[in-house]
Amino acid sequence: MIVTNGGTPPALAAKSATSTIPIVFINVGDPVGIGLVASLARPGGNITGFTNISNELMPKLVELACELVPQTKVIALLVNPDNPNAHGVIRNTQEAAREKGVQLSVLKAGTEGDIDSAFASLRQLQAGGLVIDPDGFFNTGGRRGQIVALAARFAIPAIYPHPQYVVAGGLISYGIDDDPVYRQAGIYAGKVLKGEKPADLPVQQPTTFELVVNLKTAKALGLRIPLSILARAEEVIE
Repeated sequence: MIVTNGGTPPALAAKSATSTIPIVFINVGDPVGIGLVASLARPGGNITGFTNISNELMPKLVELACELVPQTKVIALLVNPDNPNAHGVIRNTQEAAREKGVQLSVLKAGTEGDIDSAFASLRQLQAGGLVIDPDGFFNTGGRRGQIVALAARFAIPAIYPHPQYVVAGGLISYGIDDDPVYRQAGIYAGKVLKGEKPADLPVQQPTTFELVVNLKTAKALGLRIPLSILARAEEVIE
């Protein structure tokens, strides 16, 4: 069997490589929308797994950005254009920004150099906050540290989808708790190895979310975290 992590691209690559070997994917944003499975309840074929509902997560990240910097008129979205789920992420973020009455600037980055260029454009855009796409490309291979360092250098309040960013010095994150997902993926793998078919195992959605705040970073940015956010935080790093 095959277990894929890192989001949509590796899951799609595995599916295109085989229609017979069982596949369990992890952290795919919209498995139905990109054609990975027929439905969440009945995935069909040789593949099932776990979605991180990244599309549905974007309005919450926009809400946090507007709560942190209520005076801003522009927020930016850093998105990986090479991910097939990018269109859904952009669409949901644009809708959320429109509802909040702020302008959204989309910054596309598919390489480390693109990430540098995206941050360099923030001042010209006059963006008051930055939302990071829940894409595995940004959260691996040293790019997580790159993004956190750039956010500090350009003094931009950035809202992240994973707590690892905040532990590394990022400002604030809201997203799923990955640990239960990995445990459940191991259980699914065990079921498949014992003979169950992926087509009969529904795609699971996350049920546990975490709000994490780094007060040291907030102080460095000269930013006061609203009590409404602190009261909801599962973890506050001081």
